[in-house]
Amino acid sequence: MKLLALDTSTEHCSAALWTDGEVQVRESVAGQRHSSLLLGMIDELLKGQGLNVRQLDAIAFGEGPGSFTGLRIACGVVQGLAFAADLPVIGVGTLLAMAEGSRSDRVVCCVDARMREIYHAAYERCGGDWCAVHEPSVCAPAAAPTLPAQGWLGCGSGFSAYGETLLQRYGDRIAEVDAERYPHARDIASLAVLRFKAGNAVGADQAVPVYLRDKVALRTDERTNR
Repeated sequence: MKLLALDTSTEHCSAALWTDGEVQVRESVAGQRHSSLLLGMIDELLKGQGLNVRQLDAIAFGEGPGSFTGLRIACGVVQGLAFAADLPVIGVGTLLAMAEGSRSDRVVCCVDARMREIYHAAYERCGGDWCAVHEPSVCAPAAAPTLPAQGWLGCGSGFSAYGETLLQRYGDRIAEVDAERYPHARDIASLAVLRFKAGNAVGADQAVPVYLRDKVALRTDERTNR
């Protein structure tokens, strides 16, 4: 199994090459340079293993939610590579990828969505995969869906931006916080392999972002009234 995975949903840019369980990674804090960095990362990974794109079985990407621009970059690169090499694609939720990377069994993922909102999801381990306690959504931190029981890891930039509000909301349900965690191609790759084996890959034309909302910023009057 040979699979390439990409993520450009945050200020971090990462690419991972999965070859029969071994994973090679390239990553960088990209800022606004995702498009200039990503293709070079892919080229390095493939050349390092003596492969070309046509020798892959599939390409995976972080489908969102996240930065609108970043998600479009990932989709554009994935579609271009997959169409050219006639490969299937697998979209993996970025919040789920954060949970996968945490190595915890109960994870609530909160990413700063700007506009005084967060992208939110909560997951529990179910055997070798995950079950969604709360599917991905966008909400105000003070209105984040409540969590059952205790022992949750809170992760993501939402805890940096709105930590006091979120911890007040969740109380003793949160056992630990990892505010620095972000989606990574390594974890997208491991989830994508499971989905590929389950027959859940799709055609390149179905590589589309998951935005959760269609507004990028508040109007001046909306900022004043909030």
